[in-house]
Amino acid sequence: MELVIIQYNAGNIQSVLYALERMGQSAVVTDNPDRIRNADKVIFPGVGEASSAMQYLRERQLDSVITSLQQPVLGICLGMQLLCSYSEENDTTCLGIFSERVVKMQAPAAKAGQRYKIPQIGWNSIAQLHSPLMEGIAENSYCYFVHGYYVPFGAHTIATTDYIQPYSAALHKDNFYGTQFHPEKSAETGARILQNFINL
Repeated sequence: MELVIIQYNAGNIQSVLYALERMGQSAVVTDNPDRIRNADKVIFPGVGEASSAMQYLRERQLDSVITSLQQPVLGICLGMQLLCSYSEENDTTCLGIFSERVVKMQAPAAKAGQRYKIPQIGWNSIAQLHSPLMEGIAENSYCYFVHGYYVPFGAHTIATTDYIQPYSAALHKDNFYGTQFHPEKSAETGARILQNFINL
């Protein structure tokens, strides 16, 4: 089985590689369209800013490559957001696999003893789990999040979380999956989710 990680100008590729290596899996990091199309599984990670990431993908025709893929694809963090239709981050039209839109987190008025920092950085629980991606994951398991934009609930939500307000922790449509959290940084829960993706 060939597992490919899409190379583009958005970080966290190395941490995904390390997580896969810990699981005994190897992956090829590439932006070669034919290599991506011919892979058995594709991981589309990302930490960064939506508009510059989309510009990079379009300049290299990787946008059309990604949307044409038929094998299982996993978008992580920004990767998941780029699979959505639109992001408020710099008014960005995204890939449109998921119909959901990405919106900016807004801190509520401070309450006694309660402060929310944006971006959200840290561990949070996930719930209302469904989809083969979440097989064997217990309700309210904890995963690691780093983001300042989020995807509201939509038709493709397969896991939820709550920080300031409830929102989508993961999405699934056809052969495309996405996690807002970082499975590669989410200990045993994240490793199981990555293994579930590999097993699809």
